[in-house]
Amino acid sequence: MSGHSKWATTKHKKAAIDAKRGKLFAKLIKNIEIAAKMGGPDPAGNPTLFDAIQKAKKQSVPNKNIDSAVKRGGGLDGGGVNYETIMYEVYGAGGVGILVECLTDNKNRAAMEVRTAVSRNGGTMADPGSVSRLFGRKGVVVLPKSQDGKEIVEDDVLEATLDAGAEDVNDHGDSFQVVSDPSDVVAVRVAVQEAGIDYDSADVEFVASMDIPVDAEAAAKVFKLIDAIEDLDDVQNVFSNVDVSDEVMAELED
Repeated sequence: MSGHSKWATTKHKKAAIDAKRGKLFAKLIKNIEIAAKMGGPDPAGNPTLFDAIQKAKKQSVPNKNIDSAVKRGGGLDGGGVNYETIMYEVYGAGGVGILVECLTDNKNRAAMEVRTAVSRNGGTMADPGSVSRLFGRKGVVVLPKSQDGKEIVEDDVLEATLDAGAEDVNDHGDSFQVVSDPSDVVAVRVAVQEAGIDYDSADVEFVASMDIPVDAEAAAKVFKLIDAIEDLDDVQNVFSNVDVSDEVMAELED
């Protein structure tokens, strides 16, 4: 999981100056709409909606946009769009596997845009199941180490989350990643909050069972491919099993 997390960390660092803010907002709003549609518009009784709202707030999505999305998804204003989730499987440079999760109201448009982005950026579409078998769905809660002027340590995280279902706590430099069964992600998030620890995100994600190490040349190609895919409006999440070492990352930054 190290490659995925390092790539995610790199993206988080550039997010503050990223010109894709509007597209990020749109993706977060989609998540809220779907959560409200599936589980109702009350965050107190819909933990998926609660987490979607918190994720949007952490990215500074305006409250009025969040409220409107909840109403649309919950059918409170008579509007809303019917979205469906579609997964695409892709191979990148060095045999890296990539899962592309789309949330779209037009399957044909999503398929065409993903295929075009992949073919133009050095990737190939994979047969169904050939990439997804390399991943498993896990609950993932990310906790920043530095919180309100103090540093949390791994023992704090373990003590707070073990009884809630945490399977693993991974150290990723400036954050901890708590991995659990998907059904336990809400319990882990609640346990973290009750322990007075803030969290960056709490999601169910596809986590690779084995990462693929790559050199700087392959890493650059994989990053370019992932950037192109993530830039698509219908793409909600991208997961990969790329493993980029600190040395390779330093080489890329130079």
